[in-house]
Amino acid sequence: MPHQDSLLQYRPFCFFVLARVASTLALQMQVVAVAWQIYQMTGSAFNLGMIGLVQFIPSIFLVFIVGHVADRYNRRRIATLCVLLEGLCALLLAVGNAGGWLSKEVVFAAVFLIGIGRAFNAPIMQTLVSAMVPARVLPRAVSAFASATQVAVIVGPALGGFLYVLGPSYVYASSCAMFFLCAFLLSRTRIDRPVQGKPAVTLKSLFAGIAFIRSHPAVMGAISLDLFAVLLGGATALLPIYAHDILHASSIGLGMLRSAPAIGGLGVGLVLARYPLKNRVGRTMFIAVACFGGATIVFALSHWFILSLLMLIVLGMADMISVVVRSSFVQLQTPDAMRGRVGAVNSVFVGTSNQLGEFESGATAALLGAVPAVIVGGLGTLVVVLLWIRLFPELYEVDRLVAIDEVAQAA
Repeated sequence: MPHQDSLLQYRPFCFFVLARVASTLALQMQVVAVAWQIYQMTGSAFNLGMIGLVQFIPSIFLVFIVGHVADRYNRRRIATLCVLLEGLCALLLAVGNAGGWLSKEVVFAAVFLIGIGRAFNAPIMQTLVSAMVPARVLPRAVSAFASATQVAVIVGPALGGFLYVLGPSYVYASSCAMFFLCAFLLSRTRIDRPVQGKPAVTLKSLFAGIAFIRSHPAVMGAISLDLFAVLLGGATALLPIYAHDILHASSIGLGMLRSAPAIGGLGVGLVLARYPLKNRVGRTMFIAVACFGGATIVFALSHWFILSLLMLIVLGMADMISVVVRSSFVQLQTPDAMRGRVGAVNSVFVGTSNQLGEFESGATAALLGAVPAVIVGGLGTLVVVLLWIRLFPELYEVDRLVAIDEVAQAA
């Protein structure tokens, strides 16, 4: 018999984690292939950044629709349809490359469609975690969910790099198969707590997510800290340049660099799943983000492959601490009826920090060079940490991760 708080007793959550692993494997393999192929096609740092921008654009235009749909309709079915769309895009890339008609424009078009799927999928997947486990084990569930994701982030880029040696079509076809496997697993996952009610479609309800975040300074601080820190400090978009021009590595080396942050994140995630943070979580999160910025600077200056890998591992460890604290805090502070809309806004912030951060890195590298661009980003992250401590002291002083209804009962 499992322990009463063992995550293994929540079977829908276990199936959901497997689905997440499959989709993340697919996405990470595809990311390596797309970035390497675009750089081989164009030799342009700017085009590497454009990959992130093209994927991010749908999130901006769909943010309010996504949140409302997530709070009105079956979240699991929406997630399944989105994953199927991503799988079809991977199939398009595989067929186009095999047929010899895959161009830069076709790749960007496929990435744009994937961005539409992820605009819906990313916030919904986050809200589903809280629907499968009780609040008392949510921080552990978030850690386990993130750890499983990191396993896929480790394996995916490395596998994509190895398969790319055979040809991009092999990567895209494998990615397609994993997306379809994820869709199947999601279709078999049952959730006992469906969305309660359907809010009327009004301007007030559409913008309710933003209104909620603005009225809760600590939530605003947590979401925006990730936005600006990763927006400035992200170096992953430039990894093809570092692998090819600075560290003189192959596509396999690029896959290893892509996997390194996830290795660090996985180690920390497993520890947090077993031993969750109990106090001073706000302060711990700020320290982690500062470590993220410091590791970014050292990585920027490194010309040694081993040191670069090590700094990316440290970067991943720091990011995992921040992700677990931030995700748990935001979900616990948000009522279930609002989680779709708040999650959609949060997803735009995360997408901004990741996809738009890739564009920022590519554009800055095109102007200053790869190394100065990453150094400036790391320094910017450290500045953001200091500013956010002053702007959001409520977040810095958060001691424990407690659900909003528990706070109300205690009051």
